[in-house]
This record gives sequence, C-alpha cells and structure tokens, in this order.
Amino acid sequence: MRIGIDLGGTKIEGLALDDSGRELARYRIPTPQHDYAATLAAIASVVRTLETQTSQTGTVGAGIPGSIRANGLVKNANSTWLNGHPLQLDLSRELNREVRVANDANCLAVSEATDGAAQGKRVVFAVILGTGCGGGIAFEGRVHPGPNGVAGEWGHNPLPWPTHAEQPGPPCYCGKSGCLESWVSGPAIARDFHQATGLTLTAREIAAAQDPAATAAIDRLLSRLGRGLAAVVNLLDPDIIVIGGGVSQIQRLYAGLPNHIQPHVFGGDFDTPIVPARFGDSSGVRGAAWLWPA
Repeated sequence: MRIGIDLGGTKIEGLALDDSGRELARYRIPTPQHDYAATLAAIASVVRTLETQTSQTGTVGAGIPGSIRANGLVKNANSTWLNGHPLQLDLSRELNREVRVANDANCLAVSEATDGAAQGKRVVFAVILGTGCGGGIAFEGRVHPGPNGVAGEWGHNPLPWPTHAEQPGPPCYCGKSGCLESWVSGPAIARDFHQATGLTLTAREIAAAQDPAATAAIDRLLSRLGRGLAAVVNLLDPDIIVIGGGVSQIQRLYAGLPNHIQPHVFGGDFDTPIVPARFGDSSGVRGAAWLWPA
C-alpha cells in the first residue's frame, strides 16, 4: 500500500492506494495555521487514520507547497511556518519509517505522467493554480527537482512582457514584487477583480459570473497565464502542460490559452497540448503516493 499526503494551505488530504493505483481510503482534515509542531502531528494522524481504516501499513510520500534544501530544511513554502524545518526527517521519525517529500507541483507532474492526462509523455510540465502558483517537471514519470530544488518554479519569475499598468506588480510573500504568483493565483484573481470593480468575489465566483467585469477579469488572467507559459515553452518546450488546483476548473483556460501563448513563443509555433489534471484536486495526493514507484 502507498499513502500520499497533500499538505495544502487550508487542508491536509491523505490517500491510500494499492499497487494498481486503486483508491483504498481517503481522509482530510484542516491544516493547522502557523504552527509547525501541530502540522507535523496532523500529518502523522492522517497516516495513522488511513492505516487504521485499511488495516495495512504503507509507504508514505508527501507533497508540500515548497521544496527541500540540500541540508534537509524546507524552503520557499507559502505556508511559511514550514520554512527552515527538517520536515522530511521529522516525519520519518514521527512515523518510524522513511518518508519521501517533494514539491506539490512535482507530485502533480508525477501523478499525471504515471496514470493521468500526461501518461506516456516524456517531459511533463505541471501547473498548480490555487492558493499559490506552483510548477513542477517530470521526466519519464520521475520528479526532476534540480540541484537547487526549484525546477519548474515559474510562479516566482516576474510576469513576462508586462504592460505599463502591470509594473512594478503586487508584492509577493517571497519578498519580491511582480511574481507570476501575485497575478495568477486564486487570491490574485480576486484581488485584481476587486481593484477593478470594488466587489469581493472568489476566483471561482468570478469565473461563474457572466457580466462584463468578470469576463474582463478572466481575459486579463488568460493574458498573464499565456505570457507566463510562453516563457516556460521557450525554456523547456514540454510535451504537455497539465493544469491542476482550484483555478484549473475554469474551463475558458483550455480554449483560450493557446491564443495567448502562441504570439510570445519564439518562432511563432505552438502545438503543445494544455489539459486539466485527470484526477483534479486528487492529482497531487496521488503523485505523493507515487513518490514510491513500483
């Protein structure tokens, strides 16, 4: 049995899979806020609950909104209370077994490359658009973290080809301004809409609305996402782009993005498929489980 943990900003989800990838059990609890010790205990409790439900023990993989330094400490997590702590080591001690930890977008890439929308593709670029804006790369079904643990982190590059109105850009939690995350994450979409209209709606509510102001907000999102993904194509040229996270449920993305990417791709050719994650919100947690391959 493989257990995957998705450590999100608001929830911790656990999933148990058998060797064929069939779901055996699932469990979700709220993420403790600004408390590392409580977060550690909560993850361990999810693992133990899944093992109780299935009457089995399993390998454990965890996806986190950050990465692991060479010294084992978490860095770059937008759940900032994780930063500077040896999460992988502490979880391994807590659960009395080796635990594998990877960036949540890398887990999404592995999940979709293994048995999802990118199955059979050699180079997969996976995007998580939700509370933040993450990116991950899988080569032949395996995580590619890079020597600095930041491969695929497109969300903390500046918005490419910014307009005058988009400069210098909103402040980002990382300490810089104008990061893609500060333009295309769920909270960023809501902020942009509020600044334009004075109204407060979530990204999902904006996408569902039919009025001109909401349509204009999604048009701005498509432009910014398109420029950001064009920069990825110019660097990596992946075989497929898979989008997960709450914002991935905006259906206009898949028809609209190619027209916003193509003008910015060097040479003007753009034929890369852009698809939603096959397993939706569960893709990251499945990828965490698949950190232990067959």
